[in-house]
Amino acid sequence: MLLMLAGLVLFLAVHVFTTFREARARLVARLGLLPYRAIYSLVSIAAVLMIAYGYAAWRAAGPAQLWEPPVAMRHIVLTLMLFSTIAIGAYLVPSHLRAWLKHPMLVGVKIWALAHILANGDAATLTLAGGILAWAVYDRIAVKRRGVPLPVAPKGWGGDVVAVLVGLVLYAALALWFHPYVVGVPVLMP
Repeated sequence: MLLMLAGLVLFLAVHVFTTFREARARLVARLGLLPYRAIYSLVSIAAVLMIAYGYAAWRAAGPAQLWEPPVAMRHIVLTLMLFSTIAIGAYLVPSHLRAWLKHPMLVGVKIWALAHILANGDAATLTLAGGILAWAVYDRIAVKRRGVPLPVAPKGWGGDVVAVLVGLVLYAALALWFHPYVVGVPVLMP
């Protein structure tokens, strides 16, 4: 439990820090953009691994079950996760999807969090997904207040094809590798 909570606090702290634009700008000026991004990425990756392994350990120890989700929820969640990964794919390339979603990474994260809250009724998942969902809502408000320009749809549809393909690859990687081997919870079991 403590490893997941420490990872979650680290992840949220790093990501909330970026919303304080003046402080971020001072740090970038002091370190340089490339070193800042490298440190940010390494800390984020470390936090995600702490969260994943801590979550697996907490679930293995048997966190409190707050409710029992219906079996059919698994299928709904697998579908929601497909939309989540495609939204994240849309973040990476100019596309109609990116323009339509406005902030596709945050949309993908919100869908991920909601899907995991629906699929699991335990304290570990509620803590993790609820914390990430709260951050994503906060970050969307912060982005809107900053007046970040919204993406514009390109003329062609190639970016949309790439976004969907990236989303499918990410979906497969999460379902077939990350979830069973890092988190310790297989999602595509019979």
